[in-house]
Amino acid sequence: MVEVFRTNVSTQKNAGLLLGVLHSLFPESRFNFDLEDRDRILRVETGPLPIPVEKILRTVRDHDFQIEVLPDL
Repeated sequence: MVEVFRTNVSTQKNAGLLLGVLHSLFPESRFNFDLEDRDRILRVETGPLPIPVEKILRTVRDHDFQIEVLPDL
């Protein structure tokens, strides 16, 4: 499964911080940022497992960043 989020993360330093936190909380998932995209995308892959969307949203928001699920087109 893959989920895509829009964020306001704008620096590699902040992205690295969040990636470390997310990897420690959800070691079965893969995360990456695309900071060059206008939506500053966070992609999450979990293989066959369900994506813990609410926990990811809460974790990023707890670090004072904005995040929302990017709707499928």
